[in-house]
Amino acid sequence: MKHAKLLWVDLEMTGLDPVEDRILEVAAIATDWDFTEIARFEAVKKVGPTLMKKRMVGEFWEKYGLVRDALIKQNDTGVNGRTVENQLLAFIDEHFDSEERVLLAGNSIHQDRKFIEREWPRLDARLHYRMLDVSAWKVVFEGKYRKKFTKPEAHRALEDIKGSIEELKYYLKKVR
Repeated sequence: MKHAKLLWVDLEMTGLDPVEDRILEVAAIATDWDFTEIARFEAVKKVGPTLMKKRMVGEFWEKYGLVRDALIKQNDTGVNGRTVENQLLAFIDEHFDSEERVLLAGNSIHQDRKFIEREWPRLDARLHYRMLDVSAWKVVFEGKYRKKFTKPEAHRALEDIKGSIEELKYYLKKVR
């Protein structure tokens, strides 16, 4: 029996427009309902350098210039999107029951899902329509209870997922 219940995903993209921008980096952590890590996945998706230069501009990228430069540098080691999608599907096959749709989890995961729908339709077909979005918990706890979790802003896929898992654990401790 496969024990993974949640597929935590974070994408780093050239920007936030799922039509104009592209996925650069993906990380996934498969967990159970106790948020215990079962397995992890990371990949770099190759993006055309011209698109990167055109889209990775503006206030956000100026503020996170070191992140931008690291993403641009690692692009040379990336693989095409179809290969990454195949690897993600194999990861899911290995850790999740094939009869069930996979629950996607993360922070503002609806935005990542838009990119998944556009760039990886076969992966999207494996995912449940419901998602566990940590940002919804953030809104409630900050707005109603004035409780705030300070998550490091790494803006790198794997570190952001780890932070999201820790953030949800923080909120759940408040309701026990």
